[in-house]
Amino acid sequence: MPLKTNPGFVTRLHWTLTAMACATLAACGGSSHHVTNELPQGITEISATQYPATKVGAGASAAEQDLLTGGIGKTGLGAAAAPAYADAANPTAAELRRNALYSNYRGILDPTPGGGYGTLYGPNVTAKGEVTQAEGLIPGREYVAVLDDGTGRKQTVIAVQVPDSFDRKNACIVLGPSSGSRGVYGAIGTAGEWGLKKGCAVALTDAGKGVGLHNLSDDTVNKINGQRATRTAAGSLSFFAAQLTDAARTAYNAAFPNRVAIKHAQSQQNPEKSWGTDTIAAGKYALYVLNALYGKPDDPVPFDKNNTLVIGGSASNGGAAVLRAAEQDKDGLIDGVVASEPVTEMPTANGYGIQVGDTAVAGYGKTLADYTTYGNIYQPCAALAPDATINETSIYNYITLTAMTARATARCDGLAAKGLVRGATTSERAADALAKLRAYGWSKENDQMHNAHYALGNGPILSGMYTMAYGRFGADANLCNTSFGTANATGDVIPAPAAALAQSFATANGTANGTPATVIYNDSVGGAKSWPFAVSPSTGVADLGLDNALCQHALVSGVNPQTGAALTADSTPSKSQSDAVRAGIAEVHHSANLKGKPAIIVAGRSDALVPVNNNARAYTALNQTLEGSKSQLRYIEVTNAQHFDAFLLFGGFDTRFVPLHPYFNQAMDAMWDHLKNKAALPASQVVHGTPRGGAPGAATQITQANVPPFALSPAAAQQIGFAGNSIRIPE
Repeated sequence: MPLKTNPGFVTRLHWTLTAMACATLAACGGSSHHVTNELPQGITEISATQYPATKVGAGASAAEQDLLTGGIGKTGLGAAAAPAYADAANPTAAELRRNALYSNYRGILDPTPGGGYGTLYGPNVTAKGEVTQAEGLIPGREYVAVLDDGTGRKQTVIAVQVPDSFDRKNACIVLGPSSGSRGVYGAIGTAGEWGLKKGCAVALTDAGKGVGLHNLSDDTVNKINGQRATRTAAGSLSFFAAQLTDAARTAYNAAFPNRVAIKHAQSQQNPEKSWGTDTIAAGKYALYVLNALYGKPDDPVPFDKNNTLVIGGSASNGGAAVLRAAEQDKDGLIDGVVASEPVTEMPTANGYGIQVGDTAVAGYGKTLADYTTYGNIYQPCAALAPDATINETSIYNYITLTAMTARATARCDGLAAKGLVRGATTSERAADALAKLRAYGWSKENDQMHNAHYALGNGPILSGMYTMAYGRFGADANLCNTSFGTANATGDVIPAPAAALAQSFATANGTANGTPATVIYNDSVGGAKSWPFAVSPSTGVADLGLDNALCQHALVSGVNPQTGAALTADSTPSKSQSDAVRAGIAEVHHSANLKGKPAIIVAGRSDALVPVNNNARAYTALNQTLEGSKSQLRYIEVTNAQHFDAFLLFGGFDTRFVPLHPYFNQAMDAMWDHLKNKAALPASQVVHGTPRGGAPGAATQITQANVPPFALSPAAAQQIGFAGNSIRIPE
């Protein structure tokens, strides 16, 4: 069972296990060596649990669970249905952990055999790539702690997993900050699986994001272990509570009932600014845990940065976090990093360029808030362009704008009326909108992705959440008339279902993706509606909330998108609101200076969520201008790969795209060989993934031929190089 104690309990646990009754390391002789195992500043330990992983089962208790799969093994992770709760309305902390591992693993990877699960990757595939019939359970200990800044509001969760296979003679730590807005187990399928198989300790962290849902109606919150409680009952174990007095919350509920506050968006902490330092803190806590476990009276601190290999590796926002950690690593803790499809917040688009073949790219180097809010304006219309349409009948069509064609057409009409697109017909207007996206950093490889990305709400979700986060706006700010809540099938705001809130730690991903909170536009004509049903005040028609989208981009640009006029104190949004958002964006810029630290970036050319011209390509180019010949950054770009491997579950995605995850694993292997065996890093290159083909929803079984490995020394036609200050990408 979990051992819950106060700070220092890991140290005492070690001495108890070794039958040495010492309350501190100093009492056991550590002071004679003038060195002690100090808990890193700001960290409070929450629990220590041993997971013996004796057999595959329901995983309802710690005795049945393991570090990687929650006790359900390869078969359980691959099952279409999540494990059941004994009481769905009141899940236990152990059940929530098990199901969080299930949903986070499947949330970023394709869990189907046809897509490579069980053959190219998965719990049953060994660190050497050998496919076994095992379930892949990994026994060990897990230590959960919280990093705070003294306010009680930051509450960054860290989970250090130490497998029983940890080799103290070859100590290693893998840092795994979560992808997206996910919770502490967000990187379990990437850094977690790779590191645990290697016998490394794995330091997972939510990096200040995570599933923090404050239901403003009944004042309930998630606790750190995922269970729900009232804000008062949760106390210091509350993961997130909006900064509202009871009086303010009551007033807000009266005006805007049934709203839910979301931590990443409304913590008023701008958590992204600390993604790098949070990752470093997780690594330091991992060293503390290892020393507490394996230290002896005559050697209380056997592990430090000099004898412990530390690799940071994660995807998307997690990839951004490991790059920021590498940039900010003043103590030399981190030896190398691997970032898959990272969100690189570029500080500038000046001083470097991007060239594809012989053609210079016009739009590049923009921040997430800039291109996301811009795309939120134009994507629904652009998705109707001839070059963006998908013709086959498939599951893929189910999640596209097919059901929203009338509203997307209204978006095109609204843009034309405001002078933001040209053309007399919907087709012409959509083509112009698509051209604008291409000029803003997207490429033709992204054309047929815009419909699915918008239909799934990525534009409205990110535009709403990130502007709030950057500007540090509270839950009652209604920035650009936007809030969050549960909506019914017609878009009306309803109370959040109790069971959905109770299970949210396991099922939600930290965003307003509808589980259970979605994006609500408070100013929709006729009453608040979820974004797909919003009727804009300026147009009077259901157009997916054009007014809100224009407002959110104005926050980022500082000007009215329609007139080009600078925002004022009386405009909507106001200049002060925009100033706050832009100040927050400035806090999250990457430097792109890795100071010679080895790094590998892997990205998919077809990534429409985090387009490579604004991210991976731009970062690599700027890094080269800063570090030149001293740079040890390598860039692997994979054709026919996009941002969400989990999307390969959808028909049309499965036939068109290859998974990027095998390249993350290969990059981690390459970094390991470089750091452990002094092997050369692979050259920067383009790898041509081959789509599986077949019928949508029933694509041909994937083989290694679909995802050929990158080469140490690729052919000249595949090499990514530089022409002056421009990165040159082969077509």
